[in-house]
Amino acid sequence: MAGGLIPIDEAREHVLQPCSAPDAVAAHTLPGRFPASVMGAVLAADVVSAEDVPPFANSAVDGYAVRAADVVGASPQSSTELRVTGEIAAGAAANVDVENGRAVRIMTGAPMPVGADAVVMVEDTVFDGDKSVLDGSQSVRVLKAVKPGDGVRDAGDDVRRGETVFAAGTAITPAVAAVLASINAREAMVHRRPRVAVLSTGDELIDDGSPLAPGQIRESNRSMLVGLVDQCGADAVDHGIVRDDEAVLEDVLRRAANDCDAIVTSGGVSMGDYDVVKAVLSRIADMRWMQIAIKPAKPFAFGLLTNDHGVAVPVFGLPGNPVSSLVSFELLARPALRRMAGHPESAWDRPVVTAVADQPLKRGRDGKVHYQRVVARFAADGRVHVESVRAQASHQLAATALANAIAVVPDGDGVPAGGEVPVILLVT
Repeated sequence: MAGGLIPIDEAREHVLQPCSAPDAVAAHTLPGRFPASVMGAVLAADVVSAEDVPPFANSAVDGYAVRAADVVGASPQSSTELRVTGEIAAGAAANVDVENGRAVRIMTGAPMPVGADAVVMVEDTVFDGDKSVLDGSQSVRVLKAVKPGDGVRDAGDDVRRGETVFAAGTAITPAVAAVLASINAREAMVHRRPRVAVLSTGDELIDDGSPLAPGQIRESNRSMLVGLVDQCGADAVDHGIVRDDEAVLEDVLRRAANDCDAIVTSGGVSMGDYDVVKAVLSRIADMRWMQIAIKPAKPFAFGLLTNDHGVAVPVFGLPGNPVSSLVSFELLARPALRRMAGHPESAWDRPVVTAVADQPLKRGRDGKVHYQRVVARFAADGRVHVESVRAQASHQLAATALANAIAVVPDGDGVPAGGEVPVILLVT
């Protein structure tokens, strides 16, 4: 690679190799639900159901439990009349049988009575008599024929006892948590969500809302990175702004390594003059300072800082320009943190689709892959179409904030309008 630049794939392999998931822990449920801290955690073992769901055959609709053979040929023009001998509500026992020529009023979720093999929806019936006393003197006219099984949820229709419901590597979403509750999985083995220290460095940074003094800028990278860390399934630990003091920075980094599973910094990784971040990390950690063949986010550092417990903690050194920091996080830090959280390889990266460029994605030849921020949308042709955001410079975060995707433009002359381009979708 020209100019000492390394390919992005080589950088990714170097970063991913030492990053592994922390030990699995048991996630106990609270009464009826998992705690919020478990949401997003990844199962470390298969979950096998000990129960059928639903546990018994029940009605899928409000209506009347019948024998399907009794209502063959029923229609609005030729209804079938059945005697109503009882009612079963959801949560009640099915303590009434259905005999020939009889029906039982039934509610959604109520257990099916003995003898019935179908449920006619209430909309397809006309009731005659007083509903408050169902003693067999009332009747219902059925206006639609049903087949055996219509309107019935069989026991185990959703989950069967002994079935593997979720495989290891499945992330616990609210829907997954609901299923775990439905099968009485009172605890699940999960990978502990990695704790990730996030810090910014520099005497020029302020975040207290005060007026800017000469040479000062407002800190923004840390706010972005804390959100990106949380979004990828880890727990961000905000270590604030660290001034340009080697002793102070070393103390913060060592404390972070003792308390967290990974460290993310921004700034101080370029190939240039003396920088406090580079000086400290070069001394206390085993770092590799890289120049990657991409734009933006060419400078990047990665290494391992051994903490007081003898554990090698990954350190991700992102560039200081905010757009570069965002792109390098997405390409390098995010997949590593996802791996550390226990996600399978197929879930380390965001989805990539082939999109249509609605306008030219211009670039020059420079030996790098360009990652251009774009707005993606589905068009009438069923395909994803993209347009470039208004500014692509590495410091112009306001424009990038509007992007919901990143176009991967290979070295060359760019992509013409109507051309195809791989796109990373920035979806959660």
